[in-house]
Amino acid sequence: MVNRATYQAAKIVAPTLEAHFANHLAEANAKGEIDLAPQPPARVIEAILDAAFWASLRKEEGHSPKISIAFLPPEQAGKPLIFNHTLPLNPNVLTKLAPGVERGGIHIGVWHDGYKLHIWGTTLNIPNYCFVVDVSEPGLLVIKHRRIYGFGKYTNVAVLKGDQIKIVEEQSAASADCPSILLSLLDLTAHSYWNDSANVLIQLAVSMRAHGRGGSVLVVQNGTDDWKQSVIHPISYALEPVFMGLADLIHKDNPDSSEIFWQSALKREVDHLAGLTAVDGATIISDTYELLAFGAKTGRANSSGHIQELSYSEPIAGGEAVVVHPAKIGGTRHLSAAQFIYDQRNAQALVASQDGHFTVFSWSPTLNMVQAHRIDTLLL
Repeated sequence: MVNRATYQAAKIVAPTLEAHFANHLAEANAKGEIDLAPQPPARVIEAILDAAFWASLRKEEGHSPKISIAFLPPEQAGKPLIFNHTLPLNPNVLTKLAPGVERGGIHIGVWHDGYKLHIWGTTLNIPNYCFVVDVSEPGLLVIKHRRIYGFGKYTNVAVLKGDQIKIVEEQSAASADCPSILLSLLDLTAHSYWNDSANVLIQLAVSMRAHGRGGSVLVVQNGTDDWKQSVIHPISYALEPVFMGLADLIHKDNPDSSEIFWQSALKREVDHLAGLTAVDGATIISDTYELLAFGAKTGRANSSGHIQELSYSEPIAGGEAVVVHPAKIGGTRHLSAAQFIYDQRNAQALVASQDGHFTVFSWSPTLNMVQAHRIDTLLL
């Protein structure tokens, strides 16, 4: 039906991705789910990845392509934009088309005529478990699908960076102490909502990572000042009263407003908060999303010792947990966050590096130590 790929990583990963989508679609069908995407065969996955990869290495008027490709027929696309004539799926066409479809939420629609793959147009709407390939920088492909429930990020399945292949491993969240943000990113939670705790933290993590300056957020228990024992005083930007912008939006019940309005308002508040994380020091919020301070320097609590080890893992194949010293997984931000969680065991820390790495720190009662989950593979 399609030409074979010349991008070797596409050939290697295609059978695994075919099995992933086949399993999820079969489970969804068995549960009676509706609006399900077609099953992408390995040869189709291989061809789409091949075209996307070689397109990512080209430039159009000095700009690298930033595109999203979805495998579906136009009749499953809601209100699609359909070309008068279909276009061949190849790097040249994708590169030429890229400037017009680089905004978030726009997908290039790809289907087949029984023999060859072609581009039929664009769409803003795709069905559940639709095979999607995002290209955001040269040589970087993210394979994902729309989650069956919930507002926000798509669920990542694999990341290809040149010849590096990272397959997301859902079983990595088997621990009883797994943070809710990781469960939600792996699409392992029950029906979730746009304003639930895990989704808000995901949106905050994505926004933090987007500004590219690095930063950290410490999420502390509402109604307690214990966290102040682990912060150096005076705090450069302590807030009095606390800022309630995000908290008020999340907890306010307003059935007269549309969900789209609330999603837009939520994004503004999340981006506002994420912007403050670029200031040197940690941003501190309560678990009910009150902004308490930013630019805070953390230190070891008087009643605590120095953290000596933590459990470090990444939710990909081969990313099993290892016990290491905190200094082995990152710089000052990571070490400070690990010490803070060691002292404040009801807290959680989100740390973004300037190079795009993103780590979630929390306390594991089961392991009796700090656990660090690197999740940037899931945030792309």
